[in-house]
Amino acid sequence: MNRAEGYNQPMASVAPTINRHWERAGTAPVADPQITPIAGDKLKALESKLRALPNLMVAYSGGVDSAFLAATAHRVLGDRMLAVLADSPSLARRDLQQAREFAASIGMPLRVIATEELDKPEYARNDANRCFHCKDELFTAMNALGAELGFVHVAYGMNADDKQDYRPGQRAAAEHAVLAPLAEAGLTKLEVRALAKAASYTLWDRPAAPCLSSRVEYGRTVTREVLRQVEQGEESLRELGFRELRVRHHGELARVEIARAELPRALAMEMLDAITAALRNAGFKYVTLDCAGFRSGSLNDLLPAEVLARRGA
Repeated sequence: MNRAEGYNQPMASVAPTINRHWERAGTAPVADPQITPIAGDKLKALESKLRALPNLMVAYSGGVDSAFLAATAHRVLGDRMLAVLADSPSLARRDLQQAREFAASIGMPLRVIATEELDKPEYARNDANRCFHCKDELFTAMNALGAELGFVHVAYGMNADDKQDYRPGQRAAAEHAVLAPLAEAGLTKLEVRALAKAASYTLWDRPAAPCLSSRVEYGRTVTREVLRQVEQGEESLRELGFRELRVRHHGELARVEIARAELPRALAMEMLDAITAALRNAGFKYVTLDCAGFRSGSLNDLLPAEVLARRGA
């Protein structure tokens, strides 16, 4: 089994080391996850599933899940895998750069392709099925690339926890016969982060970074200008020192979500003025700070119960 440049130790040795870490720690804090013996077994199951494939393309966004899957596939399959990164207006430039840098750091083959989901009316209208149309565009493009390059299988970074959330993209994956090796191995988000940490991947604790369109309230048309406002606003908040955040686009109003641990700093009057100025500079007329703090998928709270009940549908 080859070892890619950038790994501090061969991953074949990670599971026993992880188990020792777990025995010393005794618990698995969310902020600093450790690997349980069960997670070590799940890693072996993942490796076995990947090893059985003739080749594999991985839908790679640079997030923790897809990056860990892609890196593991690269370690197991070598040049029989390819990471594919979809570039479009809904991908923040920061995320694009970080994804490129991680792939380069471990010597992982990467192909960047352009996707045009924003040109699809069914995507731009931004209803509850927006993510389906995004993933449908991505997997259609990847299937075409696979046919050109001779790749038989496509996989994406769905983990076991994602099965409990409302994610229409899972339906697109099913329709395109896209594999979900992390979920099939039973790996949860926390376990993936812990495994990534054990492998010395610097992105192990990177905040989740879904596409920019996920910040736009349902029913509001997704345009390049809307996405530019969101990206500029979020980048400005990072420059102010905040790490985990969202700028939710409600037309003239920006609803800012900041992680609860960071909220006390945000509530200082000088900082509130700085946040307001940053968001107005991005093109918003009104700025509000959400007192509930950051929570992933908060826009889904307004979806009808019958829609949420479909989960991955």
